[in-house]
Amino acid sequence: MNTIKFENKNTLVIAHRGLSGLEKENTNSAFVAAGNRSYYGIETDIHRTRDGHFVINHDGDFRRVANDETVIENATLEEIQNIILNDIDNLKTRFDLRPTTLQNYLSICKKYEKHSVLELKSDFTQEEIARIIDIIKEYDYLDNVTFISFNYENLLKVRKFLPNQSAQYLFWKITDEELERLSKDKIDIDVWCIELTKEQIDKAHALGLKVNCWTVNNKEEGEKLASWGIDFITTNILE
Repeated sequence: MNTIKFENKNTLVIAHRGLSGLEKENTNSAFVAAGNRSYYGIETDIHRTRDGHFVINHDGDFRRVANDETVIENATLEEIQNIILNDIDNLKTRFDLRPTTLQNYLSICKKYEKHSVLELKSDFTQEEIARIIDIIKEYDYLDNVTFISFNYENLLKVRKFLPNQSAQYLFWKITDEELERLSKDKIDIDVWCIELTKEQIDKAHALGLKVNCWTVNNKEEGEKLASWGIDFITTNILE
């Protein structure tokens, strides 16, 4: 197995949940696999635990990735790190595949000099956002982080501490109303790729907004978006 090569022109390519087309999503293995390739950035998702730590997983529980009912916000870090994840073939055969932490993810991004695209999944408090920022500062990596979230308030909380920090709002479809709000708040776009048009990309660029899209795994679709001048493509397998 290998990545699918495509002509990305000037578009920057982001590994979705690490190189999740080849390694189990959101694991150290997926992050290292992306780190060893040409990706500009590595995207991941963080939740808070019951005891105040920040762990990596897309969903709020581990049912899909481990057949485990544990809810992240109701569990401690120790409990979560005892969970063994299924591999991409859905078999539980690798005991190294366990939920990882924000710190491990940042360490890998820094080692391989990859931009961190950090999705804020929980409804974080202002104090929790401050602690996330402090952890990133411990790695001296803030200049290499873009915060993304479906929760607009999370991004506004980041803005209170970091008025000029790179941030992208995750949503499904671009509208004029969304463009107006994002332009006012200087928050870039991270949108579902299916209904995205060149005209929307051009309109966003005219407002000074960058455009990212998810999740693009088809070579022809990736090359079409790149030809339209999209800024970023988030993908499981394209490179």
